[in-house]
Amino acid sequence: MHRRLGYFLFVGTCSLLGGAGTSWWTRHVNQARAADPAPPPGIPALAADARSGSERFESVVRRVMPAVVAIESSRPSQKTRGKTVEESGSGVLVNLPGQNGVFAITNNHVISGSSPDQITLALSDNRVLHPTRVWTDPESDIAILAISGERLPTAPLGDSDSARLGMWVLAFGSPFGLNQTVTHGILSARERGQVSLGSTIRIKDFLQTDAAINPGSSGGPLLNLDSEVIGINTAIASTSGNNTGVSFSIPINRVKRVARDLLERGKVSRGYLGLQVAGAFDASDAIRLGLERHLGALVESVYPETPAAMAGLKPGDVLLKLDDIQVRDENHCINMIADLAPGRRVRLEFWRDRRSVVGEAVVGDWSATSNKLRITP
Repeated sequence: MHRRLGYFLFVGTCSLLGGAGTSWWTRHVNQARAADPAPPPGIPALAADARSGSERFESVVRRVMPAVVAIESSRPSQKTRGKTVEESGSGVLVNLPGQNGVFAITNNHVISGSSPDQITLALSDNRVLHPTRVWTDPESDIAILAISGERLPTAPLGDSDSARLGMWVLAFGSPFGLNQTVTHGILSARERGQVSLGSTIRIKDFLQTDAAINPGSSGGPLLNLDSEVIGINTAIASTSGNNTGVSFSIPINRVKRVARDLLERGKVSRGYLGLQVAGAFDASDAIRLGLERHLGALVESVYPETPAAMAGLKPGDVLLKLDDIQVRDENHCINMIADLAPGRRVRLEFWRDRRSVVGEAVVGDWSATSNKLRITP
């Protein structure tokens, strides 16, 4: 049974590139070259020397750092009348596909509840700007801010689907108010969803890294060594509130999709079926139900007169596939259903009474139904 850790929202990115990391790389490369100075044909050689690796990092920093911004916001307190709540975080200036102008990407929790004049962006050249317009998606914790100014620097957007485990990444932001900070690490895992982030954040599909991220850097960019943004830093796993080597970033491909819907429609289009999946479905549950593999999402409840009900799903079923795509776990199930277009017909495969059953459903519109039913997917 996977156990949920306590995760804390933070503002993600940390200290300057460490001399300790460079020293380690130098020793590692020199030892490797001494042991095997001429690798066989077809085997990639290690970096020519430590300087080549350091210069690669420096190149990314020079290219992207001007586009990284520190963000301050304020909003009225919901608990104390007449008081304000202040938040700080980070962001990155980009050009979005199919859109004119410059936009800042950050986390919704950094600017939630704030009007454009209550949000301040500090650039690396000491300019201070307010966004002209703000779009937010609380369910994915993504916010898009329209920015107006002359000669604004931007960072290129990459393809998070092509990000590989073990690749070097750099994280930028303003941890503890230390603006223009960069840290480094590797991409540790993909498609992490077992992260508790509060009641409003429903779409969780994170890149995991060991790049140091701390309070103040939420919304900052995660970069590959081609100087491309592949993620937006959002959370850490911690029992103390500070970095412990496990950090989470929203994949940039999801950010692109959310941004497109927000800018073109004013809201994010998401599908729903009308079922509630269990928060825990472990290997012993799979064995008890006769499944050969610990895969799928256990259906906890089905709401009446919804696509799931009309497809024949019942509590206790295990949803195995959507259109022949294997469901890994409950969080993957929520994300897959949310990504379906309303009105689309989808094939469902589920497990009941120790056998596979197939049904079909027409995907509903989440935004038109969620407030009435209070359901998950």
